[in-house]
Amino acid sequence: MSAPPILSRDVPFLSLGFRPFFLAAGLWAALAMGLWLPWLIGAAEAPTAFAPVDWHVHEMLFGYAGAAVAGFLLTAVPNWTGQPPLVGAPLLALAGLWALGRLAILTSAGLGGETAAVLDVALPILLALWTARALIRSGNRRNLVVVGLVLLLALASALHHAGALGLAETTRLGQRLGIATYVMMISLIGGRIIPTFTRNWLSGPGKTTYSGLLPPDFGAVDRAALILTALTLAAWLADLGLAWAPLALAAGLAQALRLGRWRGWATRREPLLIILHLGYVWLPIGLILLAAAGIGLLPEVAAAHALGVGAFGTMILAVMTRAILGHTGRPLRAGPATTALFALLLAAVTLRVLSAALPDLGLWALHASASLWILAHLGFLILYGPMLLRKRIAGV
Repeated sequence: MSAPPILSRDVPFLSLGFRPFFLAAGLWAALAMGLWLPWLIGAAEAPTAFAPVDWHVHEMLFGYAGAAVAGFLLTAVPNWTGQPPLVGAPLLALAGLWALGRLAILTSAGLGGETAAVLDVALPILLALWTARALIRSGNRRNLVVVGLVLLLALASALHHAGALGLAETTRLGQRLGIATYVMMISLIGGRIIPTFTRNWLSGPGKTTYSGLLPPDFGAVDRAALILTALTLAAWLADLGLAWAPLALAAGLAQALRLGRWRGWATRREPLLIILHLGYVWLPIGLILLAAAGIGLLPEVAAAHALGVGAFGTMILAVMTRAILGHTGRPLRAGPATTALFALLLAAVTLRVLSAALPDLGLWALHASASLWILAHLGFLILYGPMLLRKRIAGV
């Protein structure tokens, strides 16, 4: 029996994984932030087992960012492997599971925290299994590390749930593991796509001026940055403050050197490219702030937001806009409206990190940052939402 028309792969919205999941990421980025602000100041209540800050952290790390990761992998893995993509009813079911997880956590005080945890953690586990199957079938074992990272996200989410339920003192460990996993994702995947996209653009037609400025191939600097970052995150997870501080400083400097070798300044006139570099720059900034936090110079929350809101918040918006344009048959160019979205998000990130590092700025800075974040994602939904719902321009 064929699938009903609304569940068919021929429906544009269900034709590839980036469509439902990038739409979900944009919606939840704005809605979850809008729900949290009045709850934080006591103007509203939520029927969840999570404390306000813990719910906010969980939904940003595993709700919003989790949807973006799912959309990216469901779209990229078929390209990596040549295996068929998840489409139609199965894709809708996976997206529905993500939405069910969000609702279950929001109502977990009545539904039950254990039920909410199972529904929430199921998505990254299923995503990891689907990814592993495609990679193994195609013989593409090089990318199996991605499966491990997705499973770490599932573990981090489970640890965060266990802390909220009072089963173990694992709330902070779950939060740190979630951030650490995204940092390694950005270091590995961002470290692959940013220099590649930059190299392709700089060597394109009419750009002979940049022929001597192409990003170098992966080398010793990249390897050192990855190793130092992994060691830093391991020490952070083990809560070895005096050990992670020098490691984080070294990792931050190595990541800054790595980024500088990618020739980002040469892409300053192409917003779709420069935003990738500006997103990645929060990685060395966050690691250096983590070093400062390790010796008590700054609150750790400043480093967490530089790595979280800064690095993967900016990278998510950058990758989503680029992927949507490319996969819907549109030119890879950012117009004034998209450039404005990037500016709003960068302003939100900068203000949030400053407000975390300088608590004396008060709640106004947090609210201003949150408002800019919401505006950036509402703008994303207005500009890119219709593209996600319609057919590719070429009619495919």
